[in-house]
Amino acid sequence: MSTKPTIRLNDGSAMPQVGFGVWRVSNDDARRAVAGAIEAGYRSVDTASIYGNEEGVGEAIRSTPVAREELFITTKVWNDRQGYDSTLRAFDESLERLKLEYVDLYLIHWPMVGSEAYRDTWRALIKLQQDGRTKSIGVSNFMVPHLQRIIDETGVTPAVNQIELHPRLQQKELSAFHKANGIVTECWGPLGQGTILSDETFATIGRKYGKTPAQVILRWHLDNGFVVIPKSVTPSRIRDNIDVFDFKLDADDMRRIERLDAASGRVGPDPAVFA
Repeated sequence: MSTKPTIRLNDGSAMPQVGFGVWRVSNDDARRAVAGAIEAGYRSVDTASIYGNEEGVGEAIRSTPVAREELFITTKVWNDRQGYDSTLRAFDESLERLKLEYVDLYLIHWPMVGSEAYRDTWRALIKLQQDGRTKSIGVSNFMVPHLQRIIDETGVTPAVNQIELHPRLQQKELSAFHKANGIVTECWGPLGQGTILSDETFATIGRKYGKTPAQVILRWHLDNGFVVIPKSVTPSRIRDNIDVFDFKLDADDMRRIERLDAASGRVGPDPAVFA
């Protein structure tokens, strides 16, 4: 049984606070990397239909001696499959590729600017949860208006919103909305896709704790109460990215990192314009 910390979702499920991401990882690499991550202590794996590696993730899950019920598996519906019926079919296809009977979390990948398909997609996710085919449901890259609309229309609040968030894009307004509404903030690109690792702030703080800049950044996420899903295919980095539970940043560290927030900090697509 893993002793790594978990976050309680608004539906009662427990989600590991550190998960393993597989964006831009091939099927073959995903099989090896996920198996190595589970061996290193990860119990949460985040994939998506658009990543093209659900088969490899499923093979890794079946190859591990860790029981399925100890794992937390997330996948997502892609933009071209949004809508009520097409989402249900897309979910079936993801399960078939994963070779699983259920997933722990199913997400709408993007709200898509200029489209309102996410509304019917959300209703499909509610149906999947009611049927027990996914334990929890949530969204990814949603902004406050999208979140408010699906909550108002269905009365069902997402358990998770997975967004780009890191020290240079701290998303304070959005994460405050999450907190006020019982939505867990899950952070993709927590290391800014590598673009922020060279900032001397993290090296300086890391020397104080005997930790790498990446470990300091991941600890910052944890100390803010976020869920984080770092990605790597390098075995040593996979191990390092989960070796973040033996220290805690102090108030001065947190203030120094808070000052790094920047209007130009976004690395990935902007949900306000991404279609």
